[in-house]
Amino acid sequence: MERRYLVRTFGCQMNEHDSERIAGMLAADGMRPAEGLDDAQVVVFNTCAIRENADDRLYGNLGHLKPLKERRPDLRIVVAGCLAQKDRGEIQRRAPWVDVVVGTHALPGLLDLLRRAEVEGPQMDVREYTEVFPSALPAARGEGWRAWVSIAVGCDNACTFCIVPLVRGPQRSRPIADVLAEVRDLAARGVVEVTLLGQNVNTYGRDLTDPASARRPRFAELLREVDRVEGLRRIRFTSPHPHDFTPDVIDAMAECERVCEHIHFPLQSGSDRILRAMRRSYRRERYLAWLERIRERIPGVAVSTDIIVGFPGETEEDFRDTLDVVERARFDAAYLFRYSPRPGTVAATLPDQVPPEVAQERFERLVALQEAITAERNREQIGREVEVLVEGVGRRGGRAQARTRTNRIVHLDRPLAPGTFARARVTGAGAHHLVGELVEVPVAV
Repeated sequence: MERRYLVRTFGCQMNEHDSERIAGMLAADGMRPAEGLDDAQVVVFNTCAIRENADDRLYGNLGHLKPLKERRPDLRIVVAGCLAQKDRGEIQRRAPWVDVVVGTHALPGLLDLLRRAEVEGPQMDVREYTEVFPSALPAARGEGWRAWVSIAVGCDNACTFCIVPLVRGPQRSRPIADVLAEVRDLAARGVVEVTLLGQNVNTYGRDLTDPASARRPRFAELLREVDRVEGLRRIRFTSPHPHDFTPDVIDAMAECERVCEHIHFPLQSGSDRILRAMRRSYRRERYLAWLERIRERIPGVAVSTDIIVGFPGETEEDFRDTLDVVERARFDAAYLFRYSPRPGTVAATLPDQVPPEVAQERFERLVALQEAITAERNREQIGREVEVLVEGVGRRGGRAQARTRTNRIVHLDRPLAPGTFARARVTGAGAHHLVGELVEVPVAV
């Protein structure tokens, strides 16, 4: 009987990237994607550990699978990713029907773990070091026109709220030649947009030495090299740390034709006191000065950010500082989060945890402010002509959903094939999208 697999992903783009590799390995082993749980012989949950509800979602899903596993003992259940790395044996203690627990550094061994589970019972590999970059593994992508490319794994920062260094380890950069080889191969296969991935992309290369020149490659250099790859139309990257967003990176963004005019620039808090408690290596005025410099050098750049509300010890005055920075920064978009304590982080042990109801009330005020700013920034786009790349069918009456170089969603006035470039005139705007009409015959990819 032909075996089928189902991969469900929780979390960030790095998790999505890993899931493509998991699916690629399963496909290379002769499996095909399943329609759903009922026809899957292997089910993989690729997990995130950033917030507490990630734990709840995983164990809730595993609970739903228990009766299915009892009816179908041949079903293989895999838990992969950051939560697998963090919880280790806890997963098999709470859900002993799980067959394989595979951490963030052990993905290349997934097929071997599955085979051993058939004979020996439940398996676990949560090693502490990545021997093979995920991008070096086969991939099964849902889209043939865009791709993620891992340039580094792990992080050397010590933010007190973040569990990434615990589950992904210290930074390990990928040799620039390997990155370029993958990007060239993707472009040759018809990929027109790549997103360079790393926990802190702009410290890329600090742990490498170029054998030809005995110097360390830098992220700005990588951007310029990728920009030269024939066939690419768009280059994105995520995520940078503000402290490391050096002038050479800004110059590379401004001068590279294919690098999109969008930066994700995490703020986390507008309070200097809270930034200090978070161990973020900048303060509010310095952050705003960096932002001004970026906007001066890259006209029309869109800026998104991350902000945490309710960090331990946050007072109303601290929160008002955050509102003030958001007002001044005028972000185009923001990912807003209520603080969630993660075991293993310094912040989880700090006193003065903010009551949930207080954090929720502040969160709602911040959401209202940022949505008003985003809507205003979007309205400024009305009347402009923009290049868009179609991503699929939108939710609005069969229209195409596309994306601008500045990372704004545009609902077009008629359907177009995914992977199509077109030019559109913006005719309307909402808090989370633009509306556009086609003004030029699209060029198929």
